[in-house]
Amino acid sequence: MTNIGYLELIKSNKEFRRLWSASVISMLGEWFNTIALFLLIFEYTDSEFLLGVLFTVRMLCFALLQPVSGLLADRMNRKHIMIASNVLQVFLALCFLGVNGPEDIWWMLGLSGVMMLLHGAYVTAERAALPNIVPEEHLATANALDAASWSSALCIGAMVGGIVVEFYGVDAAFIIDSLTFLLSAVLLIPITLPQTVGDEMKGPLFSTAAKNIKNGLRRILEESRLLRVVFAKASWNVAGGGLAGVFLVVAGSNVDGFGAAIGFGLFFFARGIGTGLGPIMARRFLTNEERWPLLIGLLVVLSGFFYLLVGLTLGINLWLTFALVTLAHSASGGNWVLSTILTQRWVEDEIRGRVFSIDMLTMSIAFSVSSASAGYLLENGYLNLQTGFQTFAVLMMVSGIVFTLWRPGRSKTTDLAVHS
Repeated sequence: MTNIGYLELIKSNKEFRRLWSASVISMLGEWFNTIALFLLIFEYTDSEFLLGVLFTVRMLCFALLQPVSGLLADRMNRKHIMIASNVLQVFLALCFLGVNGPEDIWWMLGLSGVMMLLHGAYVTAERAALPNIVPEEHLATANALDAASWSSALCIGAMVGGIVVEFYGVDAAFIIDSLTFLLSAVLLIPITLPQTVGDEMKGPLFSTAAKNIKNGLRRILEESRLLRVVFAKASWNVAGGGLAGVFLVVAGSNVDGFGAAIGFGLFFFARGIGTGLGPIMARRFLTNEERWPLLIGLLVVLSGFFYLLVGLTLGINLWLTFALVTLAHSASGGNWVLSTILTQRWVEDEIRGRVFSIDMLTMSIAFSVSSASAGYLLENGYLNLQTGFQTFAVLMMVSGIVFTLWRPGRSKTTDLAVHS
C-alpha cells in the first residue's frame, strides 16, 4: 500500500481539498450549536433526562431516513445532496434564536432532530463519494485526515463555542452555525464528483425504492465480513451514547472554577483530541490490514477500559479525567476509521451509499438507546455520575469482547475477494 502525507494529499488533490474544507467548516459550526443546546437544556430544565432525549432525538432522526439517504446517494448527484443539506441548515440554525423559555424546549429538540436528518444525508453522500476522488491506496490517509479533522472541529468548535456561549450568549453561537453552513455550501459548488449509477437505480424513484434498499441490505448479508464490520461503530455506541452524550456532558457542567458552557467545551475538547489522535496512530502503527477486523473490537474494549478509569477516579483531578477521556476516544477513533476504510474498499461504488446508510443506521440506533437509557437512569437516581461511568464502561468492554469473538463464516463473496 502506497502512503501519502496529509499535506501532500490536500495540496495535490483539489477535489478532496474542497470536500474536506467544506466538511470541516460545517462541523465547526455544528459544535457551536451543540454546546448552546446543552446550556439551554440545563438553564431552562436542569434535566439530565432531557439531555438524553436531545441525543436520542438527534440520532434517531439521523437514523430514520438513512436507508432513503443511502438510496438517494446512489441515485442522485452526491454533490447536490450535500449542497442542499447545507443550504437548508443555514435557515434552520437561525430558528433556534426563537428559544426563550422552557416552553420552547420541545420544538427545539424537534428542530435539532430535523437538522440531524439533513446531516445524515450529507454524511452518507460524503462517505460514498470519497473513494471516487481519492485513489484506493490513499484512502487510509484520506479517512485518517477526515477523522482527525472531525476531531479538530470538535476540539475547536466545542471549546471556542463554550467560550462564545459563556461570554456572548447562545444567539451568537446559532448565528455562527448558520454562517458556517453557508460557507460550506459555497465551497462545494465547484467540486466535480465522478459517480457510477447502477442500472437498477433507473426508473421511478418511489416504485423502485423498496427493491433498491433491499439490494443494499442483500449486499451486506451476502458477505459475512461486511456484515460484521457494519456493526463495528454500533459496538462502541451501545455504551458510548450514554458515556459521551450524557455522563460526560453532566460532568462538564459540574467542573469547579468554570461556567457550564466552558465545562462542556473542556471535556468535548478532550474527546476531540482523542478522536483525532486515534486515526492518525492507527494509520501509523496498524498497517496489517488483515488484522483490522480483530483490532476493531479490541479498540472498543480499550475505550471502555479508559472510561472505567474515568469512573473510578472521577473528582480526584480534573486533568487526569481530561487525559483518560482523551485516551478513551483515541481508541474509539481508531475503531471508526478502520471500519470505514474496510467498508469503502469492499463495496462497489454503485451500492456504497446504501451500505453506508445501514452502517449509520445501526450506529444511530445504538447511540439513541444508550443516551436515552443513561439520561433516564441518572435523573431517576438509579445511577449517580460515577457509577454511571463505571456501568456503561463495563457494558462497552463486554460489547467489544462480543464483537471480537464474533467470527462469521466465510461467504462465497469473501472467498472471491481473497483470491482475486
